[in-house]
Amino acid sequence: MLTHEAPATSDTGPERRRGGRARRAAGNIAATGAGLFLRRIPAYKLLGEEALAQLEEQADWILAEIGIDFRGDAEALRLFAAAGCEVKGERVRFQPGQARALCATAPAEFTLHARDPRHSVVLGGDHLVLMPGYGSPFVTDLDRGRRYATIEDFRNFVKLAWMSPWLHHSGGTVCEPTDIPVNKRHFDMVHAHLTLSAKPFMGAVTSVSRAEDSIEMARIAYGADTVAEHAVMQGNINVNSPLVFDETMTGALRSYAAAGQCVCVSPAIFGGAMGPVTPAAVAAQTHAEAMAGIALAQLVRPGCPVVYGSFHNTMSLKSGALTFGTPEGNLVTMALGQLARRLGVPVRSGGGQITAANSPDGQAMQDSASAMWATVMSGANQVWHAAGWLEGGLTMGYEKFVMDLDHCGAMLTLASGMEVSADTLTRESYHEAGPGQNFLSTSHTMRHFATANHMPDIAEAGPYESWVEAGCRTAEERANDRWKAMLAAYEAPPMDPAIAEALDDYVARRKTALPDEWY
Repeated sequence: MLTHEAPATSDTGPERRRGGRARRAAGNIAATGAGLFLRRIPAYKLLGEEALAQLEEQADWILAEIGIDFRGDAEALRLFAAAGCEVKGERVRFQPGQARALCATAPAEFTLHARDPRHSVVLGGDHLVLMPGYGSPFVTDLDRGRRYATIEDFRNFVKLAWMSPWLHHSGGTVCEPTDIPVNKRHFDMVHAHLTLSAKPFMGAVTSVSRAEDSIEMARIAYGADTVAEHAVMQGNINVNSPLVFDETMTGALRSYAAAGQCVCVSPAIFGGAMGPVTPAAVAAQTHAEAMAGIALAQLVRPGCPVVYGSFHNTMSLKSGALTFGTPEGNLVTMALGQLARRLGVPVRSGGGQITAANSPDGQAMQDSASAMWATVMSGANQVWHAAGWLEGGLTMGYEKFVMDLDHCGAMLTLASGMEVSADTLTRESYHEAGPGQNFLSTSHTMRHFATANHMPDIAEAGPYESWVEAGCRTAEERANDRWKAMLAAYEAPPMDPAIAEALDDYVARRKTALPDEWY
């Protein structure tokens, strides 16, 4: 049985310094711990009861009339048949309400334990967890331009995520380290998450053996008893929308679920390609696919922690190019937040700071801001792709990453809400500064000046003349300085030397036992 208390033994280490202004600003946010953030504003309710019931009815119709293919996984088909589903060949159909009933054992809220318990997070309820982008094969920066990602890039982004007070999670495949064979790179990625960060992380899902390796590495880092009792990691299970789970994904799903680790089920629907063009149809199909995956996790292990995910947006019906941050995609994000809460499980937003732009320009930031606002307002519990995303996910940008961090801080400040109290109303300030006077030197301002406002690292608020004298530097150029300064100041979180040695030994032995496979 999974429990939700903090692990009894873990490497806490001294508190790490995160950097002046961001740290002071972070202190003004309604957080209950380094990794815990509570939303203080209500989730936006886009749809009423009648519309939500129609979406749920449509999802049930898809599951009963059309069904879901579970390809190449005899054990998944056996589990569904044993649960009373109709299984014909590799097609599984559910009676209306049956998938929802199978999802009922999933927890509405659970703790994802970090190696340093101060960075553990809660998924569900009013909790909000931000994490970096995921899956990009390329990286880019102002110095070297666009190129294939390497393990050095991967480690750099893990370090940047560890240093940021605005990201609560280390991520998963933050970028794809293409300089390591395909069948071995998961060792280096999980090793980086476990040693260069002490925040929660995601393991590999591209084969059952890679999922099992990830779980075993977590057992070394946390202790086997801790992993047996607690969720310490997540696996991202992508649906091959429309309406298909392949054996790679369901095999990884079953591995994580059997080990009691978090399963994130993520349908991927772009209207007009993997589903109909209308937002309502995309929302209903996402709901159907997500319920089917969550149901399988519960059949493997009732009570398995899950996250209802999605990756959706629109596409240009003129060119076929993917588009992000669009109003239609944002509407789906808000509707899915409502559907997941009605299902009673934590929700991962399909948004984040996503864009189709090729550089961190005005389009990129407009797309990202649009998607992120909808994401935060939707009531999402976990936000993927909160930093670094470019080119529809093909590229992780160093400058975009730290520019996005500033916006993450602003969004968390917004989500923390407005405190109304005697202190924030500060009547005494009006006695100190009467009509026609300023409040800069009042005792209230002196007490709160360091934390009163979110203070971004990249934005330029000075006068035009000062900007010109400094060389007319753009936000992207200032961001280039910022990520370099962060990496120069990086300090690794402490780890027991014996655990570090055991991890190194496991990785070396397993990599030696496997031939290099580049494709």
